[in-house]
Amino acid sequence: MEKLKRTKVVDALKSTAYGSIVNVKGWVRTHRSSKAVDFIALNDGSTINNIQIVVDPSKVDANQLAQITTGACISATGTLVESQGKGQNVEIQCDSIEIYGLCGNDYPMQKKGQSFEYMRKYAHLRLRTNTFGAVMRIRHNMAMAIHTYFHEHGYFYFNTPLITASDCEGAGQMFQVTTKNLYNLKRTEDGKIDYSDDFFGKQTSLTVSGQLEGELGATALGAIYTFGPTFRAENSNTPRHLAEFWMVEPEVAFLDMDGLMELEEDFIKYCIRWALDNCKDDLEFLNKMIDKGLIARLQSVLDSEFVHLPYTEGIRILQEAIAKGKKFEFPCEWGDDLASEHERFLVEEHFKKPVIMTNYPKAIKAFYMKIDEEESG
Repeated sequence: MEKLKRTKVVDALKSTAYGSIVNVKGWVRTHRSSKAVDFIALNDGSTINNIQIVVDPSKVDANQLAQITTGACISATGTLVESQGKGQNVEIQCDSIEIYGLCGNDYPMQKKGQSFEYMRKYAHLRLRTNTFGAVMRIRHNMAMAIHTYFHEHGYFYFNTPLITASDCEGAGQMFQVTTKNLYNLKRTEDGKIDYSDDFFGKQTSLTVSGQLEGELGATALGAIYTFGPTFRAENSNTPRHLAEFWMVEPEVAFLDMDGLMELEEDFIKYCIRWALDNCKDDLEFLNKMIDKGLIARLQSVLDSEFVHLPYTEGIRILQEAIAKGKKFEFPCEWGDDLASEHERFLVEEHFKKPVIMTNYPKAIKAFYMKIDEEESG
């Protein structure tokens, strides 16, 4: 007899093959028992939605059934039928259950909601929660969208080094990589650390950006993009500072400012559209439980034309707002770098749409920024 192949929960929930025998495997979210029938909500991570396993206690060993609690890992085989209850289209009338792993009653990820602080204590289990599962599935889809967009537009995926001897940003806040004995550091005559006997023979660090190598790739391949992990040793404990994150950096030859802004807007809208089309259930969960304006904001970005705002005009708008009574924590004079509160005012209150600011003063931008010859005279 041919072995029955496993069906993913996401596929079982979409199926209309009523009467067919299916096998699903996953982790128990809830188990409700009564004398006549048991209901097991099973999830395998393929979707945020659970599939309901309806168990006739007379068909399954009572001791086995009693052991199945939240967090247990099981395999269930039965008949796919239209659901009689609300909240799902199909369910499985169970014929047999195999237990792969049991969980005690002290399993920390119970049905009730948990705070992020609580989940941080159980990092090995928090991916099983709806919130982290939704984020991971959306993250996967965003990676797919990024690669698909650039591939469809003729860009080449360009891998840049993670260990480097160059500081692309020029800020010096980098994580060092060394094989030296930190308890017995060899030093030069002037007291500096001697890297001559280190693995690379010089000081090296984790990359803060693939931009420098990406620019070299663009001058050979025409249009490339980097997409990978970057590292910043900025000791700032805020939501806006991460020690490690993934960054997308396209580098293109023969592209002017208008073309660059068009690329930025088109790329962002492509990724948002991909998320709305492919992550509907996960976004709806996050919109309901985490950020009630999430989907509306995403749709608003899709429906908006991005504002192209020169720096000088932006400063004028901010100063007019101050004159009318708007309070900012940080100063806002020509030549100042804009703070987050200034950027949010322009985007969220004044224009109510995304803004691309151009023509910053040279003094507050990085050394590698191209100078606008027309603006500079």
